[in-house]
Amino acid sequence: MADSVISEIPPTMCLEKPSIDFSYVGIDAILEQMRRKAMKQGFELNIMVVGQSGLGKSTLMNTLFKSKVSRKSFMGTAEEKIPKTIEIKSVSHDIEEKGVRMKLTVIDTPGFGDQINNENCWQPIMKFINDQYEQYLQEEINIDRKKRIPDSRVHCCIYFIPPTGHCLRPLDVEFMRRLSKVVNIVPVIAKADTLTLEERDFFKKKIREELRANGIDVYPQKEFDEDAEDRMINEKIREMIPFAVVGSDQEYQVNGRRLLGRKTKWGTIEVENIAHCEFAYLRDLLIRTHMQNIKDITSSIHYEMYRVCRLNENNTQANGLADHHPASHEI
Repeated sequence: MADSVISEIPPTMCLEKPSIDFSYVGIDAILEQMRRKAMKQGFELNIMVVGQSGLGKSTLMNTLFKSKVSRKSFMGTAEEKIPKTIEIKSVSHDIEEKGVRMKLTVIDTPGFGDQINNENCWQPIMKFINDQYEQYLQEEINIDRKKRIPDSRVHCCIYFIPPTGHCLRPLDVEFMRRLSKVVNIVPVIAKADTLTLEERDFFKKKIREELRANGIDVYPQKEFDEDAEDRMINEKIREMIPFAVVGSDQEYQVNGRRLLGRKTKWGTIEVENIAHCEFAYLRDLLIRTHMQNIKDITSSIHYEMYRVCRLNENNTQANGLADHHPASHEI
């Protein structure tokens, strides 16, 4: 009787042991662990914007992050409009998207390039960048240092080139030549809608030639390509630099869709339309494809060079004191 009952049980109801893959170790789980940790900690990104007044620096930053992350300059009297010296102002915001938190700091440089004599106007900016490296270094060499050092280092500098359509100014060349050694520079042609497509292409080609002639290595730097795949992707970006951009935080209705753009009597310039300008390429580079690489190069190349120089200086000074005071280290 019992045998007949057992034989009537359908085969689908028989319990089968799940198959176990004995070759699986689980190394790939580290990616999920890293993702969870990164989501808890959040991210930091510090972007500096440099260029003379009226080139749309604040508007472009607001367009990039689709929020008011950069304050527009105060428009006072003629004397108040142009600062006597370069003022460096930082504004930080906490941005969250799909559960990912990021502390974004936008560093503005009002007064740059606005004077009659702009000689050495890059110096306060260079000093600010080095001051952030020094601050990080001092935190790092503390005996009782923080578990996570606050990162105020400038990860990227967006340099705004006026849309003259001719060539770079001596100020542009000098700034990028000096600053490209200490920070990732991404040059952009501001207010590119003031140029025709032919003027824009000629200007971009001319700028690339001048950058090469002056030995200016802007981001992404060729020497830091990690492999053939990186080189292929970055080569396409290098062929597009400088990005011809248009910024706008105004929305307009175009063919039934709400779009960011600039309205003219000839039509609407769509900010995110690659047929109109190269804003989308700049956004992808800074945020969607190369953000981590920009931060890595800041940390492993630019900051590392500063750190080595400073520690060598300290060692030289210490050796100099030891030579003058041979008994100073005796116990």
